[in-house]
Amino acid sequence: MNTQKLLDMAQSARDRAYAPYSHYAVGAALLTESGKIFTGCNVENAVYPATCCAERVAIFKAVSEGHRQFRAIVVATEDGGSPCGVCRQVMREFSPEMIVFIMDAAGKVRETSVAALLPDSFGPENLGRATGSG
Repeated sequence: MNTQKLLDMAQSARDRAYAPYSHYAVGAALLTESGKIFTGCNVENAVYPATCCAERVAIFKAVSEGHRQFRAIVVATEDGGSPCGVCRQVMREFSPEMIVFIMDAAGKVRETSVAALLPDSFGPENLGRATGSG
């Protein structure tokens, strides 16, 4: 895994964020098990619930292209902010053991995992039935 490439791609994605309301730009770079990288940025909306976080944009792009297993994601923010609860749950849906790198604008990076960010989580296996492919 080329971590520096992921860090750079997340920062570039952050530069494309549409954040006219919060002014909190976020970029993400997601590495699939097959080695493909998908990026995302937050896209805000005047109707706040219609906003989508960078992490979910990247994951949804990957899923829409047929990828379901992920190795790592980088989240780039101004201050090293952690993914929101909704993003944590979406990450957990596909890859509960995925590595999560959180980077601030100065380049400081901390490493964690989805499991650490969302302990004692609820997932597809808790529904008591097999999940389909979509």
